Amino acid sequence: MEAVAYLRHARISPRKVQIVLDLIRGKDADTAMAILKNTPRGASEYLIKLLKSACANAEVKQMDTSKLFVSECFVTPGPTMKRMLPRAKGSADRILKRTSHVTIVVKERD
Repeated sequence: MEAVAYLRHARISPRKVQIVLDLIRGKDADTAMAILKNTPRGASEYLIKLLKSACANAEVKQMDTSKLFVSECFVTPGPTMKRMLPRAKGSADRILKRTSHVTIVVKERD
């Protein structure tokens, strides 16, 4: 049995989230939470909240929370917001503000 949590339209680049997700993939939920709390990355705040949500979803499904581990976690790009930055001689540069869709799946260890 598994429990899933999704985070949609997170205002952070998928590349930045992927670095932190690689640290917690396959780890126990408690270990993953400790890693996230001690990782000085902007994505850690989003992922702490998401991992708590996945564990709460597992508790609702009557899974044993002491045996949970992060079985799957991945990030996909969300919609990109396009903004303009004024430059010299009346021209403009395009700024791409990227968003992410993050998924975390927790399962019980046998």
